[in-house]
Amino acid sequence: MARKTGTISRGIRCPIIREGDDIASMVVNSVIEAAEAENFELRDRDVIAITESVVARAQGNYASVDAIAEDVKNKLGGETVGVIFPILSRNRFAICLRGIAKGAKKIVLMLNYPSDEVGNALVSLDQLDEAGINPYTDVLSEAKYRELFGINPHPFTNVDYIQYYGDLIRSCGAEAEIVLANDPRAILDYADCVLNCDIHSRARTKRILKASGAKCVVGLDEILSAPVNGSGYNAKYGLLGSNKSTEDTIKLFPHECFELVEDIQKQIMDRCGKHVEVMVYGDGAFKDPVGKIWELADPVVSPAFTSGLEGTPNELKLKYLADNDFADLKGEELKKAIEAAIKEKESDLVGNMASQGTTPRRLTDLIGSLCDLTSGSGDKGTPVVLVQGYFDNMTD
Repeated sequence: MARKTGTISRGIRCPIIREGDDIASMVVNSVIEAAEAENFELRDRDVIAITESVVARAQGNYASVDAIAEDVKNKLGGETVGVIFPILSRNRFAICLRGIAKGAKKIVLMLNYPSDEVGNALVSLDQLDEAGINPYTDVLSEAKYRELFGINPHPFTNVDYIQYYGDLIRSCGAEAEIVLANDPRAILDYADCVLNCDIHSRARTKRILKASGAKCVVGLDEILSAPVNGSGYNAKYGLLGSNKSTEDTIKLFPHECFELVEDIQKQIMDRCGKHVEVMVYGDGAFKDPVGKIWELADPVVSPAFTSGLEGTPNELKLKYLADNDFADLKGEELKKAIEAAIKEKESDLVGNMASQGTTPRRLTDLIGSLCDLTSGSGDKGTPVVLVQGYFDNMTD
């Protein structure tokens, strides 16, 4: 009988993973045990995905607020530091800001508006229009922002981030000044040593600041890019992708994961005779249409993956074929014609009208987003996700 399902995504329950655990064996055992318990079989080209959080935990990739402070002081001088374009997040950035504030005498915090890089809003576009404010050119002091817009708590957390970040900086012993602007050069009126905290636009921001005469420009990806007094680190991403662990420590984005994904791939082949693909995933790459928040606060969706996950999908749009190439067919005749087109499709469909509307994104971004939605970030207890049938089409 022909299969009646396509892609299946399963959250896999695992033991709680601690620092030093053999995470590769724990993942493999959990997937195999799930298959036995739920009576399904592993197949070639299944994808096993592990959330970055448990990988970093197994690595012991943690750092203290004091380690952040020391690195900031060493790299930015410890006096007045302009901190620009951070995201608005208690989990992601607030604890980093504590360390940054402890490493300087004064913080001039420059926030994007109307929203941060990932969509957390400080003010609405309608409010800007009503006030006659141009966010591309106008620089607002905290007092001017309050005069124009008052208090605008985050719709999901009810946090007034301007007040929250200002109080946090002062609680760490530093003076705080807050401004709102979107041109990175605006910070140079307040400080010539700048820590830029944007994620996906960080290279452009650094380039603009350096070309505009900044004395010192350091990205958040350069803080804890090496160990400080034995701390955790990430050589490529620094503090980007980090999360709050305790009130005084952060968990950094995992480092050096390629050996892990290849180890899991090999163990599955040795034990089950199946060639699976393996990836480590973080935030998915999708946007909430209600809150307008873009999920991707990590620097990448996947910091490590096996070679079979390189590239982008190469798919035909079935509704295009049905409405155009085979508009005069129906029923079994239409099905057979579409199956033949799939079997005979070119190896590279870029520019082919029959592929328009298919998602032109990397496989790791697509599958990682599916995994992030499957595992969630709460109490499901499924830090591993098994995706089956992702590479199938209707002819399989």
